[in-house]
Amino acid sequence: MSEPSLGDYIVIRAKENGVQVFGLTRGQDTRFHHAEKLDKGEIMIAQFTEHTSAIKVRGKAVVYTKVGQIDTTSED
Repeated sequence: MSEPSLGDYIVIRAKENGVQVFGLTRGQDTRFHHAEKLDKGEIMIAQFTEHTSAIKVRGKAVVYTKVGQIDTTSED
């Protein structure tokens, strides 16, 4: 899988209450710069930017990207 490019979007759909989404910074030190909490059924559209190099999802959710979808509860 290739590295996300600037401007790529992902969609996160929460499958339970309390799903946490974190944006992580670029640069020498990787740091959390943004956090959101989603409830069941909520979606969030996130974008990779000059400040966001990674996105962490904690909890039961489905993440949709241009290369496919990932279900955090899947063990494949």
